[in-house]
Amino acid sequence: MNPLHYQLTLHDYRSHRFAITLIIEQPDPDGQLLRLPKWIPGSYMIRDFSKHIINVRATTFDGETLNVEVVDPSHWQVAPHHGSIKVHYEVYAWDLSVRGAHYDQQHAFLNGTSCFLEVVGQSQQPHSLDLLADEWAQQQAWSVATTLPALAVNQQGFGRYQAANYAELIDHPIEMAKFAELRFEAGGIEHRMVLTGVHDADLDRIAADLAPICAAQLAFFGQPAPFERYIFMVMVTGDGYGGLEHRSSTALICSRDSLPYPGMNQPHDKYLEFLELCSHEYFHSWNVKRIQPARLQQSDLQSAATTQLLWWFEGATSYYDLLFLYRAGTIDHTTYLNKLAEQLSRVYRMPGRFQQSLADASKQAWTKFYQQDENAPNAIISYYTKGALAVIALDLTLRIRTKGQKNLDDLMRLLWQDFGITEQGLAEHAIEQLASQIAVYDLDDFFNQALYATQDLPLEQLFAQVGVDFSLRPPFASQDLGGPHHKAKQSDAKPYLNLGANLVNTPNNSVKLTHVWHERPAHRAGLSGGDEIIALDGIRMNNASQLEAYLQRRPVGDRLTCHYFRRDELAQTEITLDSPPADRVVLSATTSCSWPEK
Repeated sequence: MNPLHYQLTLHDYRSHRFAITLIIEQPDPDGQLLRLPKWIPGSYMIRDFSKHIINVRATTFDGETLNVEVVDPSHWQVAPHHGSIKVHYEVYAWDLSVRGAHYDQQHAFLNGTSCFLEVVGQSQQPHSLDLLADEWAQQQAWSVATTLPALAVNQQGFGRYQAANYAELIDHPIEMAKFAELRFEAGGIEHRMVLTGVHDADLDRIAADLAPICAAQLAFFGQPAPFERYIFMVMVTGDGYGGLEHRSSTALICSRDSLPYPGMNQPHDKYLEFLELCSHEYFHSWNVKRIQPARLQQSDLQSAATTQLLWWFEGATSYYDLLFLYRAGTIDHTTYLNKLAEQLSRVYRMPGRFQQSLADASKQAWTKFYQQDENAPNAIISYYTKGALAVIALDLTLRIRTKGQKNLDDLMRLLWQDFGITEQGLAEHAIEQLASQIAVYDLDDFFNQALYATQDLPLEQLFAQVGVDFSLRPPFASQDLGGPHHKAKQSDAKPYLNLGANLVNTPNNSVKLTHVWHERPAHRAGLSGGDEIIALDGIRMNNASQLEAYLQRRPVGDRLTCHYFRRDELAQTEITLDSPPADRVVLSATTSCSWPEK
């Protein structure tokens, strides 16, 4: 057994609790300090996982009780003792997300950042972990899925695991359930996907579609691969979506409608979105988990670690995740451009892009992005979507400056060779310097505009250099995400009139505004996020669909009398309809199109 050893028992699925015992063979003789991370790598928000830690207590090996003092919400101090000690506590696991821990009669899932107290001063020591099944897990024939190195486990995977240090211990999520499972080989490496939750997924179809995507990424970076095996852990729910990367696995949550069903012919949009999510988190195995900002490497997970480089790590990954669906043959060139147009439309629809630079969006992610309010569309921009836009512009700029000799792939591979394999942290301006090195040209002007200013990049001119037509058009439907639309070519087509606000239905048979875009009809009328519209022109509005249909019957410039509630106070205003802005992107290939390459 290692100097630091944890025992995790599936204690009670009804109350969603894990029972954990931590054995410390050589505690600090002056009193051992324990702590839990306040955030998890890959999700840049202080989450205070310690709020789910219950009843921390300590004993000697002889059973003597030792005092445990709560120093602050994330730190505990054990009284001095010369000899080995045991620390006992429970974890409330009811966070159905990829970031925390969740335990019920269907499965048990955990990230180490939510469960394993760190022994301060001994984080570089070897750690071991026993996973112990309770009677319920045994009766249900549960198994374990994790890439944490196994030391002595049974056929179901319960037993002892080991980690070189605390950082390795918390970077291997664990899934325990009677899960559905698929396997495939890519690049000579075994890949698994385990799925929990109710679904009717065609597992063979997923394996057949995901294998070439993984193989393409492995081939892109070259041998040796950064892992010996890989696991996709998927929680299937009614409407979930998200993922979190780890060094040799990823935790995903998706809706059951996103998965392919037996007999499905062409992949539908939601399934492509799921494959893109898998591709995104898989690409992070290189670009985030090994190529990393120095500032994140230096973090002890106790306070925010700010870096301006999130635009690269999430933006480049968001660019490549879809590109590898194209390179793997999952989608054709036209579909690729249409999906990319939808991605770019998410930037052009946000007025906040004129208020916050991309570098600031990265540094302020901890508050402005992860704690958004009703004014977010007007004040911020996503470092995911705007980052992907900047990365595309960088790719095109490199091609233009080097007359097609170099591109973004060269930059990505250089990063892998110099910083990923060595795991040397990236300085804050390293991407800018390396890109200029590849271009053999000073790209300061490009980066000043892309990262530190707020005006739009000249995508129309850049795309034209590689034979792609870039244009903007207004929306023609409520769910018009961008790309080509059949009405766009009709001379008499009427753009989809809207209030410039996000609408949701309320239990009160009214329509609530969650976000209001600046300089659009709702904003000019004095409406705000949280207001509930109850009537237009004296006609009751019972739901968003009715309201949107009513607007389509009105001409541009029409004035509507609006009755609404703000809190519990009835108010009236006048809304003047305007033409919606041209903010949906369309990308189309010309006969000379040379981008992107397979």
